[in-house]
Order: sequence, then C-alpha cells, then structure tokens
Amino acid sequence: MEHGLESLIEDWDGLGVMTSYHRETGSWIFIALHDATLGRPTGGCRLGTYRSPAAGLRDAMRLAEGMTYKWAAMDFRYGGGKSVLAVPGPMEGEPRRSLFARLGHLMNALNGGYGVGEDMGTTPEDMAFLATVTPYVACTSHGESAPDPGPFTAAGVHAGIEAAVSHLDGSPALAGKSVLIEGAGDVGWPLARLLGRAGAGVIVADLDEERARRVAGECGGTTVDCRDVYGTECDVYAPCAVGATVNARTVPLLRCRIVAGSANNQLEVPEDADRLLERGILYAPDYVINGGGAMAFGLMEQGIRDHGELNARVRSIGSTLAEIFREAEVVGESPVVAARKRARRVLGRAGG
Repeated sequence: MEHGLESLIEDWDGLGVMTSYHRETGSWIFIALHDATLGRPTGGCRLGTYRSPAAGLRDAMRLAEGMTYKWAAMDFRYGGGKSVLAVPGPMEGEPRRSLFARLGHLMNALNGGYGVGEDMGTTPEDMAFLATVTPYVACTSHGESAPDPGPFTAAGVHAGIEAAVSHLDGSPALAGKSVLIEGAGDVGWPLARLLGRAGAGVIVADLDEERARRVAGECGGTTVDCRDVYGTECDVYAPCAVGATVNARTVPLLRCRIVAGSANNQLEVPEDADRLLERGILYAPDYVINGGGAMAFGLMEQGIRDHGELNARVRSIGSTLAEIFREAEVVGESPVVAARKRARRVLGRAGG
C-alpha cells in the first residue's frame, strides 16, 4: 500500500519539504531538504511522470537523503537536497518553461537554501533557463548552459568498476571482462565508450532498442533485451537508468560478480545489500560510485575548470571505493555499511 503525502512527511527524518502544485501544467513540484550539516542542501532536479504525487515526493526524499551521503562520502561542503517535477506527461515549449519558472520562484523564496543542477529528465538548456529566474543553479551564469555532468559521472563509474574488478581479481584491467550497461543515456553512453576503449566486452540494454544498437556499435559491443538483463551472464552489471532494479525479485536472477552503475537508489530496500552479500556479489554503493557529476560541479563552483584536473579528481572515486571494499571485507559486512560509516564520520566531525 502506497503512503500518502502526509504520512511520508511524518515519517521522514529530513529537514523538510517544499511542495507546490503548478496548475497550468497539472504538475507537482517537490523540493526535499534532507540535511545541512556540511552546507547548503544541493542536488539535481529530476523531471518525470509518477503514478501519484506521493510517489514523486518519495523519490525526492530518497534522492535528497542519497545526496547527503554522497557529499559526505566525498567530504564536500554541501548538504543533501533534491527536487522533483512530477509531470502528467511530455512537457515541452512554453509549458515546460512556465514549470521551471515556478521552480525558480520557489528557490528564490528559500533565499539560497537549496542549490540545483541537472538530473534525469532535465537538460542543460533547462538549467540555463532556470538560471534566468534564480541565481542558485550550479555552474551557470545568466542564460548560459552548464556543462553536461554525464561524462564526469561516467568517468567516476568507470574508475569504480576498475576498483571493484581489482578488489576481486587483483588487477583493475578490464580487458576480457564483460559489463552489462542498463540504460544507454547521458551516463551509460559515455561509460560504454570508456569501457570499450579499456577492452571490456560491453553489453547494452535500453528501452530504445535503436539507441542500444548504436551505442553497442560504437564500442564493439552487443545488445540484450531489457527483459533479459538480470539473467544475462556478465562480470559487471551496471544499472545506469532508473533505481530499485536490485531487489528481492532480481537478486536471485543475477549472473554477475559485481553491481556497479550510475543509477540512484539502486537498492529497492536496504536489505537488498545483504542479499547481494549473501550471494557473493560485490556492490559499489550508488551514492559513492555515481558522485562524479556532483563532484565535478562542486569543484567548478570552487573555481577549478581545467578538464584534466576535474577528471583526475573524479577518478579518485575509484580509490575511495577500494578503501570501502577493504573495510567491508575485513569485518564481513556489505560495502553499503562501510560507506555509510565513512559518511557518518564526516557528518559527525562537521556537526561537532
């Protein structure tokens, strides 16, 4: 049974939510602020169609909490926040601009209490327009597009996959390893290129079968039907689209050694981490491995613009994951537990 808006807010441990109904488009706007211990709640804006307003709010809350731990795992001075635009269907042209204008006015009402960037369903062009309404858009000036975070996220995921392979095999070499990418979008596509160059055998699944074939063709890979993802044998399963694909129903079907991808909230419930551990499948916690885009934007906000330096800093995610894997193995726990302990240490130091 799905929770309603009131019960979701009552049960949440975050700072609070701002909710608005945009009558012109029939859309709900949710800004979820989870934690400000390290700094201003900051996180992307997601646009999508949900089965109910409550489902949109729940997604915003889960994503905001994930941002708290993502920033903490990187020890960056930002807090956890996220926004969701729950739209009734495709949204383009003037209605889309009107919706983003409302979001911008809400952010202005928060007076800098939430910083935003691009996320699933939104584009650099959306962020450029939003920056004409509010100054609290990451890495944009008035009307100018922000850089695409996708390639930076992909670079971090690539480094994380190398770290996971190295933890199991003693070497980060990907030649001869097979990686199944679920979702060939803004992150999955550049990730496929990186993996192909590294000699990995790339398998691509996407709801858009033509795009899957195009991406696979670029990196000498193959495709698989989305319905066959979980039962396809591979070294690494990389979920790079929607969350909650790792759950009680799919874990028994997985034929991989590693789960390491860019999707947020890959685990449907926390217990799914234990299910992976019981099966001997190494899991790279999502909010650590997919932090490359956020990290790059955070560094750019600090004035670092050199692409080589940004890429090197993003790839340090691999070293962070290597430490997490070792810590988890020593005590026989899931990497999720080790990553959460790491983030809580950072939050504890900052909170005094």
